Amino acid sequence: MVQFGGEIVNSRSMGYHTSTQMGSGQFAEAGFGKASYFRNLQVVDWDNNLLPLTNLHLLADHPNCYDIRQGRNNVWGTYFYYGGPGRNVRCP
Repeated sequence: MVQFGGEIVNSRSMGYHTSTQMGSGQFAEAGFGKASYFRNLQVVDWDNNLLPLTNLHLLADHPNCYDIRQGRNNVWGTYFYYGGPGRNVRCP
């Protein structure tokens, strides 16, 4: 198992979600040029060969604050966009 991710500390001081950004501070849907991303995701097998990831499982604990979207194409291979602004109108 391989895990990629982002983490922020949310102590909910004063009862609100933190305004700490993840990645660029843009939601994944903003896409290239705005949202943060990982691309060409690969793992090394026992014989030291690079293998593309094909069975990616996504999880966003607070998708109204931070989210993630995946894709695959011939240029970037398997990739995902991720991030968010933290506290916003959808994430009080």
